[in-house]
Amino acid sequence: MATQIKDYYKILGVEKNASEDEIKKAFRRLARKYHPDLNPGDKTAEEKFKEINEAYAVLSDPKKRAEYDRGETIDFSEFFKGGKGFSFDFGDFGNIFGDIFGGGFSTNQYQMQGEDLRMSMELDLVDAFKGVTKEITINRAKQCQTCGGKGAKSYETCQMCGGKGTISSGKGFFRSMQPCSNCGGSGKRIKESCNTCRGDGRIYQTETVKVKIPQGVKDGSTVRLRGLGNAGIGGGQSGDLLIDVTVRPHPYLKRIDDDVYVQVPVTFGEAALGTKIEVPTIDGMAMMKIPAGTQGGQKFKLAGKGFIDPKTKKRGDQYVEIKIVVPKDIPESAHKAIQEIESLYRENPRKGWVK
Repeated sequence: MATQIKDYYKILGVEKNASEDEIKKAFRRLARKYHPDLNPGDKTAEEKFKEINEAYAVLSDPKKRAEYDRGETIDFSEFFKGGKGFSFDFGDFGNIFGDIFGGGFSTNQYQMQGEDLRMSMELDLVDAFKGVTKEITINRAKQCQTCGGKGAKSYETCQMCGGKGTISSGKGFFRSMQPCSNCGGSGKRIKESCNTCRGDGRIYQTETVKVKIPQGVKDGSTVRLRGLGNAGIGGGQSGDLLIDVTVRPHPYLKRIDDDVYVQVPVTFGEAALGTKIEVPTIDGMAMMKIPAGTQGGQKFKLAGKGFIDPKTKKRGDQYVEIKIVVPKDIPESAHKAIQEIESLYRENPRKGWVK
């Protein structure tokens, strides 16, 4: 047996216990990065593209993967050089590359989704509660109008695969099909690049767009705006704009989940005798009744005065904590009245604390 040369798990950047979905995602990511049409003339990228194809051909097939895992000394790369080893159905690669580029290997122009963009936005608590539409300026890739996003003035048939997009090796039962490394499976190569976009199919432009921040957005959350990222390659779908939201602290109100908390100062007389006061809420000022004998630290609930849950559309509540404020400078003439109030206490409020 030949000594194992390549670690396919390492090539795809996954753990040995990786799931089929994790392997597929890793392959998609690397295939995009090293696709020959995105790296014209780059021999290193071309070899890397061949290598990840080889790794995926083994690890995506349960039988081949099991034999690879069991036979630690088997060199599976030998089976891709033709003449022996496994038969390989290229249809699997047609499907996976169709997912990546928007079509199979026989297509004349691959498609790839554009990159996402990310920016930060700071809001105050009221804007976060109500939702807001703001104008922002972004610099993003737009489809080149000169070439329609194709990146080329003209194409030529790939000389290596004759326009088929695939290369066969081996004979009979052991015949295998692999993507053409020269054209990345498209069957065509760019003959002359577009002068406007220099072959990229996109040009960068600065534009002002209106973005809508939904009602009830939380501090630290990310709002995804579909289609406002970079344009796709080859007419592919545009990426998204991701907005990381920071909500500035409010002078009085504090949000916890969908509830709002506020501490309201009152005088001793207001707490003792009861009264009506105005308190700040996320909707503005509101009247609230303070019952006679209210204690410091006591909390009252204002039902339905919190934030709106975006899923259930149900509003949270607001909790008002009472803080009794005592005058700092009390004239001697008021001492007697205060002492009379003191005599109303039937027991020490700190009873049980002192031993």
